[in-house]
Amino acid sequence: MTNWLPDISSGTGPVYIRVADSIENAITHGVLPPGTKLPPQRNLAYDIGVTIGTVSRAYALVHERGLVAGEVGRGTYVLERANGKQIEPIDPITQALAGTRGLEIPGDKIRFDTTAAPDIGQGEIIGQLFADISRDHRAEISSYSRNFPANWFRAGQVWLARNGWQPAIETVVPTLGAHAAAIAVISAVTSPGDKIVFENLTYTQVSRATRLLGRRSILVDSDEHGIIPDDFERLCQQQHPRLAFLMPTAHNPTLVTMPEARRRAIAAIARRHSVWLIEDDLYGGMTEDPNPLMADIAPERTFLVSGLSKSVTAGVRGGWVACPQHFAQRIKVTHKMTTGGLPFILAETCARLVLSGHAMALRRQAVEEIRVREQLARETLSGFEFTSHPHVPFLWLKLPEPWLSGTFKNAALAEGVLVDDEDEFKAARTDKTYHRVRVAFSSPQRRDEVASGFMTLRHLLENGSASYDSHI
Repeated sequence: MTNWLPDISSGTGPVYIRVADSIENAITHGVLPPGTKLPPQRNLAYDIGVTIGTVSRAYALVHERGLVAGEVGRGTYVLERANGKQIEPIDPITQALAGTRGLEIPGDKIRFDTTAAPDIGQGEIIGQLFADISRDHRAEISSYSRNFPANWFRAGQVWLARNGWQPAIETVVPTLGAHAAAIAVISAVTSPGDKIVFENLTYTQVSRATRLLGRRSILVDSDEHGIIPDDFERLCQQQHPRLAFLMPTAHNPTLVTMPEARRRAIAAIARRHSVWLIEDDLYGGMTEDPNPLMADIAPERTFLVSGLSKSVTAGVRGGWVACPQHFAQRIKVTHKMTTGGLPFILAETCARLVLSGHAMALRRQAVEEIRVREQLARETLSGFEFTSHPHVPFLWLKLPEPWLSGTFKNAALAEGVLVDDEDEFKAARTDKTYHRVRVAFSSPQRRDEVASGFMTLRHLLENGSASYDSHI
């Protein structure tokens, strides 16, 4: 075992990233040669004056970078360099933007870290649509999409409609998925330096992207009913945000659904303080939630975004945004500037999926497959605390003592299962700790693989005290 200690006095970003970068730098320059056993994480935490959780996350990070391997009962060891080549360092800015997921995903793991639509045979339908479009629109496929056909807008109008509400067709803009829609809205209605409200836990791909755009994230508190109106009001009065990003139905990762009274309260506050709202409804159409959309309650300030990725197909980047009146043209132009434009074959495929009825049928099949898998989770993880919904492809798992979120993620990775720790969903630095992980279960192709992944997680949960010291 080495007496080496990491240098965390330099560098930027969270301490765990600086620890991981220091380990990587030592490995790259031969200070920690292959086969070296790293210090036990509890000891290292004491020696450098940080928490065990910080060291756990750093070790998980260098494990994800392929630099070390952990063995239960033996510790963590530096791996041989592939083909004798120097390991290319990962700069802290890149790692911060990437979040807590590895930049390269191992191909031999059970992927419980993505909520893409399950494979239900949509490839055959999409392949036929590609062939039909290639035959019918040769000229359009070989050029840029400058003129959008009317069916692209009609498809968005159909897909975004819910609970008796439907957007006016002139307010709909087709996009390269819900994420691209949200970024286009943020780019269009805010300026560099503006503040954007996110919940403490959220879909952080958007919050990280806003930092790239020069916007600032501020956090609002939530409870079991979603955003707390009093805290949202306080933020609006004191910090004057320009926009708030919301997931009122089947919030990712907590699965909270905001009741109607809370939605109306948030809309009223946004109205008083002239705050724009982005309503992410990606999971909403899968849930049969009867609550009205924010776009129905506050249509003059709400941008409703959704797409096909979670319930139909993620590989065909299809989405739409319904805008307040007179904003569609601005969002269309901004989307083109931020994405490079909408490929004809993808947008036409998405439109045909929706207008033919295929998308609705595939969503019903996807929801049924998710229902079966969620029931598997309930059976396999019985006795442990988690939140789930029978139509949504992930669960929010509470970890028993002594597990920490990052530690459990690292242990699951060592056992061949990829999950997301709670830090993956934190929009900014916060002292809030939840001791939870998100377990997504739509991507494995077979149910037996899903069952195996759940069983692996159960074994870890049951044997936490035995495995803990090997992973912290």
